[in-house]
Amino acid sequence: MTPATTFAGQKVALFGLGGSGLATVRSLLAGGADVLAWDDNAASRDRARAQGITVADLREADWTGFSALVLAPGVPLTHPEPHWTVPLAKGAGVAIIGDIEIFCRERAALAPDAPFVAITGTNGKSTTTALTAHVLREAGRDVQMGGNIGTAILSLEPPAPGRIHVIELSTFQIDLTPSLAPSIGILLNLTPDHLDRHGSMENYAAIKERVVSGAGLAVIGVDDAYCAAIADRRGAPRVRIHVEGHGEAAGDLIVQGARIVEAGGAQRADLTGIGSLRGAHNGQNAAVAVAVARALGIDGATLAAGLTSFPGLAHRMEGLGRRGRVLFVNDSKATNADSTEKALLAFRDIHWIVGGKAKEGGIEPLSPLFDRVAHAYLIGASSEAFAEMLDGRVPYTRCGTLEAATEAAAKAAAASAAPEPVVLLSPACASYDQFPNFEVRGDRFRALVQALPDAPA
Repeated sequence: MTPATTFAGQKVALFGLGGSGLATVRSLLAGGADVLAWDDNAASRDRARAQGITVADLREADWTGFSALVLAPGVPLTHPEPHWTVPLAKGAGVAIIGDIEIFCRERAALAPDAPFVAITGTNGKSTTTALTAHVLREAGRDVQMGGNIGTAILSLEPPAPGRIHVIELSTFQIDLTPSLAPSIGILLNLTPDHLDRHGSMENYAAIKERVVSGAGLAVIGVDDAYCAAIADRRGAPRVRIHVEGHGEAAGDLIVQGARIVEAGGAQRADLTGIGSLRGAHNGQNAAVAVAVARALGIDGATLAAGLTSFPGLAHRMEGLGRRGRVLFVNDSKATNADSTEKALLAFRDIHWIVGGKAKEGGIEPLSPLFDRVAHAYLIGASSEAFAEMLDGRVPYTRCGTLEAATEAAAKAAAASAAPEPVVLLSPACASYDQFPNFEVRGDRFRALVQALPDAPA
């Protein structure tokens, strides 16, 4: 845990008693703060009380005594409208922050030079965070990984000289972190996402930009117009990542197929044969890890070993093994078309399990890649809409459930004449029509694959 010593003796209001909220309360109490917490959900309040946390309705609190309001990242700060705690805090002149801000204050107080790698972007954040942390750990470094991936940041060990924090950040978290100044800030890419919470693409991009604008070193993927402009504004010290064939911006590190090279042509990494890093998008992720490793003094051989041993991220193009010629891939984390695009680009002869609670635009943006799909197996609430989009362009079967789709796709792929057919779960949809989250959906697919006759090794 990271005790919030910078709030010692202060009274703090906290709203949101989910996992990160409870971790934040424990951090504040360990640091000597007086915390008054609330959640609109009664079960969350009861769980907090059972842990000895003081729970009281913040509508009835005296806000003049608070030094800060700590919001959970899922709570609206601005759009579609501010949560009811926000005007109360602003009316009393109380700072509104999140748990990442508390970490940043602790780092400034305890170890301002401790490496802090902050990673954001619309897609690829989790893989890049996990890969970067893995490479650094394999090099023998003391690494703490968390934030928007896995572990709440204040549940990690505190900043210390030589300890590296590799932290994934969402826009919601960035928006609540006014003093954000990582030693290395990474912005992967920008496409429209969460606009209901940010009001416009311009607002969304401006929040993401803060990760690199205040960083000691900025690492920026420059293959979309928003990020290219951000890289130009940022200037040095900066590493621009460019994937050949994606955009026209100049790169300092360039992904050329499986090779990562400098602008002058010197090779820095070779991803050939690394199954967990298939596809151009993973080339970009690996190039970021290369940039971070070099900045932190990791030698080339150690870097190569770390890339080669990366096991991949669960639910993100996760190879589940082969059944004869058929490769099974779990990409349940692909909850929008932009994310699924990366998987479709990585394979051919695809038996595609797709569907769920559709995002705006559905799968129409993927139409240039339909020629890679041998057959689509439709599941969930989007089935009829997706059938209309695919009609006459891709053979499809309305399966309804993941169970039926997995069975049908496995049989058809096994009967295919293709040299390497792929059964790919890449839904391009949220899971909430049939599953609590994408992890449960992916775990179910993995179990179904493992239960097949002659299950993949």
